[in-house]
Amino acid sequence: MQQYLSEYIHPGILIIQGMLRKIDRLQLPLASRRDVERILVRQVSKEIDRALPWQAGHGCRTATISILIGQAVGLNSVELHDLTLAALLHDIGLLKLPPHLMSRSDCLEPESYVAIQNHPRLGALLLEPFFFLREASVLVAHHHERWDGSGYPYGIRGRFVPLGARILSIADAFDAIRIPEVSSCAARNTIALRIIHVAAGTQFDPELVTLLRVLQEALPHSELVEPAIQSFFDSL
Repeated sequence: MQQYLSEYIHPGILIIQGMLRKIDRLQLPLASRRDVERILVRQVSKEIDRALPWQAGHGCRTATISILIGQAVGLNSVELHDLTLAALLHDIGLLKLPPHLMSRSDCLEPESYVAIQNHPRLGALLLEPFFFLREASVLVAHHHERWDGSGYPYGIRGRFVPLGARILSIADAFDAIRIPEVSSCAARNTIALRIIHVAAGTQFDPELVTLLRVLQEALPHSELVEPAIQSFFDSL
């Protein structure tokens, strides 16, 4: 696997680290700091989109779904803030992989797949040095763990996986599901939720999956996957 974890450094990493360093050094009152951090980290997520154009917007959509679930489960404002930052940055570890592993591919060699499974840990390592991301980095590290313990990179299970990471896992998967033959957003969401529901109790926290289903029934179908992003962030 060593060949897949080479010393290659994507140019975007240097730009992103510089942006995060500036955010980390901000001297602002607590009341306004979180708002500024969210706004600026959204700009950082756009750099990730430029590096991974095949999933552009995925971070923002994942953040929106994560916070909808987080609010419903009763997370406090600090926890919601950390979850937002984690969701916006959760795939940053992909930038540590060689270029041929950063593009979308359904056919991977076993060693390549093992390398990709390391991206949550690599992402967390990139974020850990920044004080304002210390909690978000933990959620990034665990967002591919599974409820039954068969996930990666650490193989922890159930409630040992941080709640924010369990939420992020569902939101990430919900947005990532692609159903090319379905053009209706409402139909796509319904099918995606059914797929998520099948994995409840194995891949995903079953209580959170049930909560997502309740949210889908309560909201207009189009808003769950394509919400008014700016209104969402303004409401936090």
